[in-house]
Parts: sequence; C-alpha cells; structure tokens
Amino acid sequence: MTVAGVSHDGPTTQPRAHAVTHDSTDKEREFHYTGRDFERIRQLIHQHAGIALSDRKRDMVYSRVARRLRANAMGRFSDYLAMLEDDPGDEWEEFVNALTTNLTSFFREPHHFPVLAELARRHPHGFSVWCAAASTGEEPYSIAMTLADVFGTLTPPVRILATDLDTHVLARARASLYPLDRVEKLPERQLKRYFQRGRGRNDGLARVRPELRQLVEFRQINLQAPCWQVEAPLDAIFCRNVMIYFDKPTQRRILERFVPLMAPHGLLFAGHSENFHNADDLFRPRGRTIYERVRGERGRR
Repeated sequence: MTVAGVSHDGPTTQPRAHAVTHDSTDKEREFHYTGRDFERIRQLIHQHAGIALSDRKRDMVYSRVARRLRANAMGRFSDYLAMLEDDPGDEWEEFVNALTTNLTSFFREPHHFPVLAELARRHPHGFSVWCAAASTGEEPYSIAMTLADVFGTLTPPVRILATDLDTHVLARARASLYPLDRVEKLPERQLKRYFQRGRGRNDGLARVRPELRQLVEFRQINLQAPCWQVEAPLDAIFCRNVMIYFDKPTQRRILERFVPLMAPHGLLFAGHSENFHNADDLFRPRGRTIYERVRGERGRR
C-alpha cells in the first residue's frame, strides 16, 4: 500500500517518543543525519499517515529521504525537515511517497479471488468493491478480471474504487502499462482477453484493455484522513498487507470506519500476515484472511 496503498517493507511497531535521541551521524553518509532527524521523520509520517516505523528502519529512511534532499539541493536532514514543518507545499506529497514501498502482483494471494467470484455470483445486479491499497494497479485489475469472468462480459455491473496514499503509483496504475514479465504467468485466456500487446515505443509492454480500465476509478485516499468520500454500501473491501504498518489503535479506528461502509453480506479481505483479533467485536473470520461483519455492529465512518 501502498498504505495506506500502502504496501511497505515489513512489520513495524508504534513510534516511541524518545526511541532515538542521540546526535551521532555516520561520517560516510552524504548528508548530515542524526537520531533526532530520524525521530522527527517517524513522528511526521505517523501523524500524517499512521505509518509506524520501527528503530530498525533508520537506514531505510535515510536512503529514501536522501533523494528528496538531493532534489531540493539541501545538505542536512534538519533543514529539510524544518521546511516540511514550516511550509511543505508540494514537497509533503513527495516525502510521503518516498516512505511508501509498493510490492504487488497480479492475483497475489490467489485464494481470495474464488471467494470474491462466489460473492459476486450471489449478487448479480450490481457489485461494488473498494481496493484500499491499489499500488501500481495489479490488485484492482485482478479484481476487475475476476468480476468480468463472473459476469461473462467486459462491461459487468460492477464498480471498483482503487485508492492509495502514493500518487506516483496511482499514476502508473492509471497508465495500466506493465512489462511482459509481470503478466506472462497469467493464463493465456486472460492475457488474450484482458491485455493488448504494446507496439513501437511500448514494445515489451502489455496494456490493460480499455473496457477493463473503465471499471476502475483510481483516487488518492489517506486512511488516516477524516473523510474518505467512499460510496456505500460495499460488497467487498480489499485492504491487504496494509494494517501491519499501523499500530493497534490505528488499526482499530480504520476497522471501525469500514463497518458502516459495508453491505450486511460484505467481506473484508486482509493480507497473509494480518489478523484482527483486536477487533473481534467488529469482524469475525470467514475464511483464510477473510472477514465478515459482526451482525448488529454499526461502527462509524
């Protein structure tokens, strides 16, 4: 998720206010980077996006945020962070994008898609899905292919909202162009039906067919934002490999807000490393990393 969209690069813990306070910096590094700089970054990304960075992410944070220092011709992390806090302008979006990693593939965690297909068969007169960590588009397009197969048409009665925190990956998702090695493992039938082989400057690429692209609306949404602008009711929410980057209170708040958006029969699809034991009054297991609403729970938006 990316987060938020967010697919990131490993489980984390909630930032501690004084986890790193020393001012040592590595002489070999290009930019002046202290423990206090890292702590400020942890607090900023947690406050804005709910992402909890553990102490072991210090080097990763340096390498990613250093790109933004180069882009802004700055030599010290402290100067860059002061700019972010005082007058970020468009740089805030670049900062958030730098700290989100997007790992995805077509039909990742494949056991989810037959369950989605069966749910759609039971509700053939209109079907709505929110993919809350769209990344570069493989997941929402996998959802679209599944539903097109169910309804036997490239124009099924479905609505797919695909969101992410990272604006860069959303732009790539909208473009819907993928290297051939990203799609070559798909069944030949799906390749022929849902992709067009690139020519000329797009040689070596495959593009999702325009009919399938029309089923998906891409939009930036921060799961920490006070308002999501998501149309309810939803038959399914895919929020996979996102919650592991949030602390437990943040997870709980997000799950509470999912509940009123979901149809009574709606299903929540989670990632392979995620469980919602801390919210068993809201959701209960329905299958492998699949959850259904607890009846009678209204939650809040």
